[in-house]
Amino acid sequence: MQSLVIGVDAGATSTRVAVHTLDGARVGYARAGAGNPSAHGLATAASAIETALGKALGSLDGSRVVASLAGVAGHVEEMVPALAKVWAGHGITAEPRYMGDVTIAYAAGSPEPDGSLLLSGTGAVAARIAGFELGAVADGLGWLLGDAGSGFWIGREAAKAVVHAFDRGLPVAALDRTPPDRGPASGAGGVEAGSGLLVALVGEHFLGDERPATPRAVADRLVRLAQADHMRLATLSALVSRAASEGDPLAAGIVREAAGHLVATLRRVHRSGPVVLAGSVLTSPGPVREAVTELLAGERVTTAGDAASAAAWLAARDLLAEPDAKALHPTFTTTA
Repeated sequence: MQSLVIGVDAGATSTRVAVHTLDGARVGYARAGAGNPSAHGLATAASAIETALGKALGSLDGSRVVASLAGVAGHVEEMVPALAKVWAGHGITAEPRYMGDVTIAYAAGSPEPDGSLLLSGTGAVAARIAGFELGAVADGLGWLLGDAGSGFWIGREAAKAVVHAFDRGLPVAALDRTPPDRGPASGAGGVEAGSGLLVALVGEHFLGDERPATPRAVADRLVRLAQADHMRLATLSALVSRAASEGDPLAAGIVREAAGHLVATLRRVHRSGPVVLAGSVLTSPGPVREAVTELLAGERVTTAGDAASAAAWLAARDLLAEPDAKALHPTFTTTA
């Protein structure tokens, strides 16, 4: 029977576990809840990984596992013995290697040992990778003080622009979606002509059919709702992309600024080798990805595939000859 390798990608919103044979074939895959111990606690993170591992292994014999690697956001050293216990409970004798998720995100896009990662999802970070080890890091400082160009940053900029527009007197009627040629007049509430779509989308996201009586009441209501659940701001990123794609100038400006921030962050760490784009903002087709790739013209840009399978590839890499490992990289990381 073929030996098995396991890869884990445990993040702030979900956990994924991939089981592969040494020739790259995926034989098990499962998802579970959040696996970031810093954000959700050690017990919750370990439980999510255990759930996903059990589902991914299914009826496979854990004794066949010869190597595994767990990439975990929110690096906490106490996870090492916790994962060893989980692995032993499934009959796996070899404890998993444990590392942060940034290196694995890079490996999901390139078999080259040296290069850089630019990630924008809910958060944003750039990193230089050397020998599949984490080198210099830029940003990744969190939604409150950093993560420029991230999904959260994009959504916050959109909400801030809309709130400020109503604070300056943009009519409440602007909440009702209008065709681009009938958007708010240029300068109304500080919103550029044609920006009616983004205003309406942000309003719909927070207010639904609610219509406060005055522009200031709209601003106050948006602020209260955003403060009550600040992570709702990150979901506005998709609305900004939609509005920018439909020609909304306010959204287009936010997209350009986000791309500029992301590329500037990358330039702080990038020296040579491929640039791997990762995170939902940069792996999904849309205006932010397009703007970033335009700014990176001349660089060798690739897109990250599945991170859990990339972790499995990194685990297998230690057992394979270098040419074989490189050749098998797409088999691991592009498995559907």
